[in-house]
Amino acid sequence: MVQFIVGQRGKGKTKQLIEKANTVVKEAKGNVDFLDRSAQHMYELNNKVRLINVNEFQLDSEDAFVGFVSGIISQDHDLEYLFLDSFLKLASLEGKPITDCIRKLDSLSDKYKVNFICSLSMSPDEVPEDLKDHIALSL
Repeated sequence: MVQFIVGQRGKGKTKQLIEKANTVVKEAKGNVDFLDRSAQHMYELNNKVRLINVNEFQLDSEDAFVGFVSGIISQDHDLEYLFLDSFLKLASLEGKPITDCIRKLDSLSDKYKVNFICSLSMSPDEVPEDLKDHIALSL
């Protein structure tokens, strides 16, 4: 399952994502990872949540991002949740269509039973019509 937390920049999506990760890690049977563009939120996350600073890796395209996520899943068979902060930036999709990438994540989610929760800097109206059912929270 891929879920979105949507809202314009500065609306508190990261705070909601961190709170959700901290709540989920207490109940999860598997591992919880949090992908971010820095280590800034390290001390806000429960110490059982694995923080991955994506800027340490050369991800400059959607394919590189999906490959990176696939690598994370392949090395951690107990992965249950993957939180993606600033999804559009992480996946190099700012100003580009997101549907294909989300479909790839949906496929990975179904196959490996990993739940993706992504923050999207866009209004609910900007989310493509066929992806609106992925919106879990709108700010």
